[in-house]
Amino acid sequence: MKIKPTTKEYQKDDLTVLWKPHLCIHSEKCWRGLPDVFQYGKRPWVNPDGADANSIMAQIDQCPSGALSYRKKEENADLQSGHATKVVLMKNGPMIIEGNISWELGEQKGTGEGKTAFCRCGASGNKPFCDGSHAKSGFEG
Repeated sequence: MKIKPTTKEYQKDDLTVLWKPHLCIHSEKCWRGLPDVFQYGKRPWVNPDGADANSIMAQIDQCPSGALSYRKKEENADLQSGHATKVVLMKNGPMIIEGNISWELGEQKGTGEGKTAFCRCGASGNKPFCDGSHAKSGFEG
């Protein structure tokens, strides 16, 4: 099932938590690592009042796909433009691109910032993004 690209925002003081469900690979790191903020099975599932901003940012930094990110009020979006793009091939999993990117897949085009997880196994129902299908398909690579 293809998920429509969308971004949901959750505010805590000067911190905005950004959630892009179409990028999620369901690693479960968020709700297993900080369950008072990332509340599996609840709607809304992000409760920014469940922890301090530094704990939330540290947990979001562990998100492998970039589905979760954050913005601090005092940060300027242009600050990241000088960072090099990093590519990480996860063993038996997706290709993670860190940095600002633009991509094309036939007529489909898009941009990304932070982390983006691209499918390598071919089984994703959300191509070109990883949806975690590699775990069920037995992909090795």
